[in-house]
Amino acid sequence: MFIVAADHPARGALGVGRDPLAMADRGDLLQRLAEALSNPRVDGVLGTADILDDLALMGLLENKVVVASMNRGGLRGSTFEMDDRYTAIDARSARRMGADMTKALVRVDVDDPGTVSTLEATGHVVAECAAAGLPIMLEPFISRRVNGQVVNDLSAEAIIHSIAIATGLGGTSSHSWLKIPVIDAMERVMAATTLPTMLLGGDSGPDLDGTLQRWERALGLPGVRGLTVGRTMLYPPDGDVASAVARAAELVHPSPAARS
Repeated sequence: MFIVAADHPARGALGVGRDPLAMADRGDLLQRLAEALSNPRVDGVLGTADILDDLALMGLLENKVVVASMNRGGLRGSTFEMDDRYTAIDARSARRMGADMTKALVRVDVDDPGTVSTLEATGHVVAECAAAGLPIMLEPFISRRVNGQVVNDLSAEAIIHSIAIATGLGGTSSHSWLKIPVIDAMERVMAATTLPTMLLGGDSGPDLDGTLQRWERALGLPGVRGLTVGRTMLYPPDGDVASAVARAAELVHPSPAARS
């Protein structure tokens, strides 16, 4: 699958690159999402209820996979960021709105007691989604504070530890997926799980070509089921959303000419 992510604003995370308010203009964001979703090889969108409601009113969710973002309480830069409350869509609301999947961020900071509340709540949510027949995409990180800001550890060892923690949450893993960042040692990382896994895009910075090459290599690994990408596609360095989306879509759903 190729899923475009747009759940950042609900956490107060509006920045892209050097622009701290890049995602602040809702009309502009929706226009970029419309451009991305107009590509038939984009399978769906990940968002909070406000984003999904807007897209539904615009008629942009027809025949698309809808992924409902659940925990947005750990506001970026807050003292309670690790106590990541489930303040967005819950399993019942996701089922009622016709969502196909849910998503939860699972950051672990062993020096922050708020982490255990997030882990406990996520365990319950995993069970609730499984009971509702909803797949849930878990996005785990080992995190720490640096000068007051939460920073995710992108070493292979940290990602492997985060996977081990996240996959054990809840009463069953039957509906659990993973969403993990792409690093150089992806073979080691993917060996740590049997769960279906989506690749996390993140913010590519100015080197979109290098990012696409890393994604292409990772997409060939066992267990990888596609891309979930947000800012990299919606706010590419050259501003050309359609072109960036088309290049990423080609990696997930190659054209017949590319396959031959």
